[in-house]
Amino acid sequence: MKDLSWKTLSSEYLYKDTWFTIRKDTCETQEGKIVTPYYVYEFPTWVTALALTTDGKVILERQYRHALGQTNYEIPGGCVDDTDPSLEFAIRRELMEETGYEFEQFEYLGRTSSNPSTNNNWMHMYLATGGRKVKEQQLDHNEEIEIYLFTIDELKQMLRDNQIIQSMHVTAIFYALARLGEVKY
Repeated sequence: MKDLSWKTLSSEYLYKDTWFTIRKDTCETQEGKIVTPYYVYEFPTWVTALALTTDGKVILERQYRHALGQTNYEIPGGCVDDTDPSLEFAIRRELMEETGYEFEQFEYLGRTSSNPSTNNNWMHMYLATGGRKVKEQQLDHNEEIEIYLFTIDELKQMLRDNQIIQSMHVTAIFYALARLGEVKY
């Protein structure tokens, strides 16, 4: 197979902030073509989980997303912190903070990228099972999250009705449903 990778000749940071960094690269293709500018958005690593309670209900979050100006359903998840010793620790922490549930088991489902042409980060997907509510939510200052429980069949109908619009969450849901034997492809 032909090597299609590019060599980065230079990078210049245009903006750096906690949740968003943008850089301008100058690159060279394997055939010597110079590509400039090439903008890369740097984001933290993300984790998310299809989370099931002990009685098999799916935990969904309902929250407002300002960029689209909409309130929608999503699965729990968030950014991996520098202090998180592992990806599984990060998703356990996010689930506890956002939902107040702890889980008996976690299964790693893989990773996905929201847009590999411009974004440099990964989202790691999990299936969390055996969830029990053990405390109240501990939300960040800018979070307002409502928790809802749905059956697997209700979740599938929500997907059919395009009620879950966060593309990486839809991807994680499909991987989890496949692992549970609820979707075949």
